Amino acid sequence: MKYRKILLKLSGESLMGEQGYGIDPIRLEYYADEIATAVQAGCETGIVIGGGNIFRGLQGASEIMDRVQGDYMGMLATLINSVALRSALESRSIPTLLLSGLPVDGIAAKATRPAAMEAFKAGKVVIFAGGTGNPFFTTDTAAALRAAEAHAEVLLKGTRVDGVYTDDPEKNPAAIKLTRITFNDAIQKGYKILDITAFTMCRENHIPIIVFDIQKPGNLLKELLGEQTGTLVSD
Repeated sequence: MKYRKILLKLSGESLMGEQGYGIDPIRLEYYADEIATAVQAGCETGIVIGGGNIFRGLQGASEIMDRVQGDYMGMLATLINSVALRSALESRSIPTLLLSGLPVDGIAAKATRPAAMEAFKAGKVVIFAGGTGNPFFTTDTAAALRAAEAHAEVLLKGTRVDGVYTDDPEKNPAAIKLTRITFNDAIQKGYKILDITAFTMCRENHIPIIVFDIQKPGNLLKELLGEQTGTLVSD
């Protein structure tokens, strides 16, 4: 296996499935199956999932709700998704620990590096909810932060597109898929892989990023085995 410790970033929107909102049970079960396969292969797995299927902080802000309050609501949305994912994994007998940047008694303890490292050592999947626990930071940044803290070998961003393209492949059929790019190329050419804070954190900590299509069964395991299906971003 090429990667034995990973941080998997999933978008909240991906949980909507065909519903257009909320959590689609079919999609949730699918992700749990894919993650379970990785765990059973011996991979230490950390997960950060967004909350955009329930609430988006920046887009949810308005004249009667400022950015800070909106961001906190977004963090709570990630907690809802994380609880759902924990339940799905535990139903598959996958030991799981839910930590949160915003701790909630009885649901999720405070996200700390010692707690996470102890859980990884015990063979548990660690789900990091609540973003960084601070407004103005995205779940992309939270994923990069948790990856750095855990000494993950790679940050895997599961999307509905099979990598990074020269243009939006859903709008431009002439767009070319890139199999590998450097951090500098990605920044200079403006490829929207992660937000700039998260991207910079990965570059400074030498954590490669793989953008891949997680909606295709088996792709997560293939990436762990070194059978690249997406785009690798590295030094």
